[in-house]
Amino acid sequence: MNKIRVLIIDDSMLIRKILTEILNSSPDIEVVGAAEDPLIAREMIKQLNPDVLTLDIEMPKMDGITFLRNLMRLRPTPVVMISTLTEKGAGITLEALTLGAVDFIAKPKVDVVSTLNSYADEIISKVKMAARANLSNSNRALKTREPDKIIEPANKRPGSDKTIIALGASTGGTEAIKVVVRGLPANTPGIVITQHLPAAFSESFVKHIDLASKMTALIPKHGQAVESGHIYLAPGDRHMEVVKEGSRYVIKLLDTEPVNRHKPAVDVMFRSVAQCAGSNAIAVLLTGMGADGAAGMKEMHDAGAKTVIQDEPTSVVWGMPGSAYKLGCVDYMLPLEEVAHKIVSLV
Repeated sequence: MNKIRVLIIDDSMLIRKILTEILNSSPDIEVVGAAEDPLIAREMIKQLNPDVLTLDIEMPKMDGITFLRNLMRLRPTPVVMISTLTEKGAGITLEALTLGAVDFIAKPKVDVVSTLNSYADEIISKVKMAARANLSNSNRALKTREPDKIIEPANKRPGSDKTIIALGASTGGTEAIKVVVRGLPANTPGIVITQHLPAAFSESFVKHIDLASKMTALIPKHGQAVESGHIYLAPGDRHMEVVKEGSRYVIKLLDTEPVNRHKPAVDVMFRSVAQCAGSNAIAVLLTGMGADGAAGMKEMHDAGAKTVIQDEPTSVVWGMPGSAYKLGCVDYMLPLEEVAHKIVSLV
């Protein structure tokens, strides 16, 4: 099997050295070059024809966003962004994902040796995933036009606020979620969303959702009730559960151990919705690496919920939805552009 050929683009010699050593430690990966700025990288890409790039955001001569925009226009290549975990870094990284970057990872903390092993596992797995990613879908939100007409749900029947929608996603999900919410009317029942993101990215991403949607998107507070017309995004450092208190669904935020290596985890959210909503729930699982959400979707399906997954051709990575499909708990498997319409029809 051919090794995955990686080009590292970063202005820090130390970061280039660390990433080179980490990636070359995998038998499936070969770092074929390292460039200190995008202008040098441009020539190396022509010479070396890498399979995957790692790209720093802030660099001399040309910033990472400008370089990425040009790259995706002229020579689309899978890119993993190397991001600072700050509010500013979050906004720029989300812009990079909109432009077509497959995924991102935090800059390694070079002074914290104890974290480098887990960091190494993560960057290696993300580079391997990027090499297999369906690149034509990584900037799908840019190409997906808004529906000509958004179909409003039928007049609410008495008690129809009992419906709750739970949606999970990971790699490629920041753009896929925007495509889905763009097609939902303002009076859609409450939606709880778990997307794998660091805590510093939550506020930036919820603003992106709010701008894309006719609903109101927010980071919930512990104990907040779920209301129709609202989207609740799990904060990046807490699991989100839903419980029933009287006739209301109420959000609980938990600072407990990661599940499936994630915090927040989709399985935690789905399992709680299965228990409190049963057949009054709709589960949606979009593009993402791994299997988080599959077991929880099965519990929702077994409890009577309707289940929807994104199909493989339109997913950046068909890990999470594919895992749910293998468990036999999927009612509807659809292209991304049809997910919102299906949600409206099920409400």
